[in-house]
Amino acid sequence: MRVHIATDHAGLQLSHYLIEKLTAAGYEMIDHGPTEYDPLDDYPSFCINAALAVKRDRDAGLDSLGIVLGGSGNGEQMAANKVEGIRAALAWNHTTAALARDHNNAQVVAVGGRQHSPDEALEIIKVFLSTPWSGEERHARRIGQLGEYEQTGKIAGKHIDE
Repeated sequence: MRVHIATDHAGLQLSHYLIEKLTAAGYEMIDHGPTEYDPLDDYPSFCINAALAVKRDRDAGLDSLGIVLGGSGNGEQMAANKVEGIRAALAWNHTTAALARDHNNAQVVAVGGRQHSPDEALEIIKVFLSTPWSGEERHARRIGQLGEYEQTGKIAGKHIDE
């Protein structure tokens, strides 16, 4: 599986650790930056580039997921979610990581580098990467509604305030 990873300065050490450990575990890791520590860097472009790469891979039929890291993971998740068709989920334990894949078919996981030890973050991410999407109708329906709203600003048969 190909895994695209991006971070900001707050997650840079964790990113290097994850690349090392996940490569050793057999994942094809692709680093979208940054390449060096800069305490004033801006995470949006790094995370958007990782999410765009995941989207391109998946559109081409490749098995691909993404990881975005920051101090809390919140902003990085928001950046990745700006890519049309990408669902990025903030995970802080095994359950949230598994549900992001199982129920929401998230393609990108966000983790707060300042919230977990490297080993804890690695285990959360391993759960995300190894959990398949259930494909259950109720989950597919809900994901479809998100995509419909993203495309049209509406959800057929549902009220959306204007």
